[in-house]
Amino acid sequence: MNHRSTIKNILKSIAFLLGFSLSFKVPAQTFKDDQQKYERVKAAYHEKWEELKTEMQKQGINSSGFEIYIQIFKKDKIAEVWIRSKEKNEFKLFKSYTICSSSGVLGPKRKQGDMQVPEGFYHIAVFNPYSSYHLSLGVNYPNASDKIIGTGNLGGDIMIHGSCVTIGCVPLTDNFIKEVYILAVEGRNNGQQNVPVHIFPAKLDGKGMEILAEKYSKNTNLIEFWKNLKIGYDFFDKNKTLPKVSIDKSGKYIFK
Repeated sequence: MNHRSTIKNILKSIAFLLGFSLSFKVPAQTFKDDQQKYERVKAAYHEKWEELKTEMQKQGINSSGFEIYIQIFKKDKIAEVWIRSKEKNEFKLFKSYTICSSSGVLGPKRKQGDMQVPEGFYHIAVFNPYSSYHLSLGVNYPNASDKIIGTGNLGGDIMIHGSCVTIGCVPLTDNFIKEVYILAVEGRNNGQQNVPVHIFPAKLDGKGMEILAEKYSKNTNLIEFWKNLKIGYDFFDKNKTLPKVSIDKSGKYIFK
């Protein structure tokens, strides 16, 4: 065998080996994979995920493909997690969590330092697996409406988090945030780019609005703001599907 044939055969062997190795592709890292690199998230999955999947199965929810929606009611100190299997249109209430501490009063957040928990239509913008409050999910406050209506420095870093202390955030205790956090991770991992978080002063059904209207009768701007939120609240309450939310030039929410 001459040198030319030897070189040719070596090149063929290299090409074959390269082709063979390329056929074994490394699986792409998912959002869930990335999150589970963090010890607290990994521990939360180990502690909570099987239990959550069992509960989903009991409720007829597909644990391998679902979207989530979070409703928060400040007066009632409740955070509700609603879930929709991807093959279904309607959300169903999965679990309710007690908000263990609060700050401020009923009404929206309009500036930094006002101690307020925002009110309005938001989504999760930040997953923080190394939070000072165990785990935290940041909402996209200030949203477009807040930027129009608010004044000066609006503040930020509004989180749903662990622990039981707050200045304008939504604390659920470490135990509960483990569940909410990994449910949000699962939703994101299933392709849900925005996990909606809608924050209301209270349940805005007929009775709820009547109580608010009576107690805050002298604050017409606040009542009008809540009436605007009620349109979005009613849409979901009636249909169990999420409205499409937009914002007009005055900062008012528009629903379709």
